[in-house]
Amino acid sequence: MLRTCLTAVRSPAVCVGRCFSSEVSGAVSTLAGFSCPPFSTEASLYVHWPYCLKRCSYCNFNKYIPRSDNQDVMLECLQRETETLLKLSQVSRITSVFFGGGTPSLARPSTIAAVLETVARHAGLSEEAEVTLEVNPTPVGSSKLEDFLHAGVNRFSIGVQSLRDDDLKVLGRDHNSQHALQTVVEARRLCPGRVSVDVMFGRPGQCVASWELELDELLSVCDDHVSLYQLTLERGTQLFRQVQKGQLSVPSDDITAVMYDSARRILQKRGYLQYEVSNFARNGAISQHNMSYWKASQYLGVGPGAHGRFVPRGEGDVCREARTQTLEPDVWLREVQQRSHGTRRRIPLTHLGLLEEVLVMGLRLIDGITHQSSWADLYQILSSSSEVQDLQQTGLLILDDRGLRCSWQGLALLDSMLPTLLLLLEAYITQGLQEQQARGPIGDQRHGGQRVSKPG
Repeated sequence: MLRTCLTAVRSPAVCVGRCFSSEVSGAVSTLAGFSCPPFSTEASLYVHWPYCLKRCSYCNFNKYIPRSDNQDVMLECLQRETETLLKLSQVSRITSVFFGGGTPSLARPSTIAAVLETVARHAGLSEEAEVTLEVNPTPVGSSKLEDFLHAGVNRFSIGVQSLRDDDLKVLGRDHNSQHALQTVVEARRLCPGRVSVDVMFGRPGQCVASWELELDELLSVCDDHVSLYQLTLERGTQLFRQVQKGQLSVPSDDITAVMYDSARRILQKRGYLQYEVSNFARNGAISQHNMSYWKASQYLGVGPGAHGRFVPRGEGDVCREARTQTLEPDVWLREVQQRSHGTRRRIPLTHLGLLEEVLVMGLRLIDGITHQSSWADLYQILSSSSEVQDLQQTGLLILDDRGLRCSWQGLALLDSMLPTLLLLLEAYITQGLQEQQARGPIGDQRHGGQRVSKPG
């Protein structure tokens, strides 16, 4: 069914499509008769750098080991696709930019600068806009931080993952704990208050006591933002095979639940406020870019495998589309050179099509889903449900005049609640479809069904 919450996922723009079951998503996309959300002239931008020097043992993200130096052609195509999607969306202001991967710190700083210049030429990008770069904490990555800063980056997200060298070897990381600490210190010197650290729990052989000690050690050098991720065993990865063969063992679900709860309390004591399932900030240093995903704002996805959600106004459309770029870098490069973009899949979304995403992403936030354009429909669907009333009575879900949100305990159990909530949406949709069929043909379904674009 669904997997969300604490998995080892960094940017929703490369994985949001993995969060929804195809059956529910398809049903949501085929119901007509609901208005599209109001058009916005703003959007955020995600840029995917698909290359890594090596593949981590747990990783099944869209990343590749480069066979040759193709940075020049990557730069050309990233600029070209950025320009194409900006014109297609007709947004006049980019509110944030996130360079993810892969390992975007392998890109030349001049590449980052050129993409940002392209954005500035074709849409507004203020000096205050958040521009984040994911950094692999190796000596090479650390040595380029100042150059990235001069290129226009003003926030760093550092993939520390662990401060235990043995664990880093098991994970297949190409840095050690000393490299990680040095990178965090250098990043904080350059961007004080705008450095995020990723750390992973539920690792092979890890126990609660060692996790608490490690987190305390990490927090002594951290800046104002921390992202916690629970390790997930993905089929096809080296780590999955090692665990299946009994060569390694990972903590049980009960133990990882204790780890998560313990981390939340430790972070709270150190002044970090939890604002999302996996994210904690102090001094107001929340990730503005990721907030745009969780609040269902428009975003453009550039680069191999990136996801986007925006209205293609340049084609005369008025409804938002879910877009996925071609996964394989070599194929993506060829498509961009041929037709100025590498969009592989397009699914127009009706208003109810957005409800599922609003529900799945919005409930990750501590504040939950507040009174926005989609709130009235969600309230209509969920408020009279006995299942929702049961979740309220058990103290896991809160539905009141502020909106819909999880309680402290419920946030840790969001995975188990989402299937129930999404099935309620599906039942509502099915009922609507049956009523439409009883009334006769619906007519033009251009904005109600699926439309897939093919290369060429």
